[in-house]
Amino acid sequence: MRNDALIVVLALCLSAFSTVLFADIRSERQTELLYLLDHDCGSCHGMTRKGGLGSPLLPSLLAERSDDALASIILDGIPGTPMPPWRPLINVEETRWLVRILRNKEEKP
Repeated sequence: MRNDALIVVLALCLSAFSTVLFADIRSERQTELLYLLDHDCGSCHGMTRKGGLGSPLLPSLLAERSDDALASIILDGIPGTPMPPWRPLINVEETRWLVRILRNKEEKP
């Protein structure tokens, strides 16, 4: 019986964790994130994402890096460069959504 209770507790924890981790981002927040991408990121990476002060953010060039690597760069920045950490403003799930947008794997709202 004790193992059954442990399995139930673990299942509930995993269910709650996956709900938070994979929760859909509200359309209003998606709009805010796209604004951030277009204006804040675009101010360095170019409004068309073809580069500027920052490197280009084109899907063909981003293919060289994993989703985790891109998310880490967005969240934590690159020390010694103008790339700031965005972690104070966006969470991990929002960052992963932005990576999908940058890779053109997610439709814009």
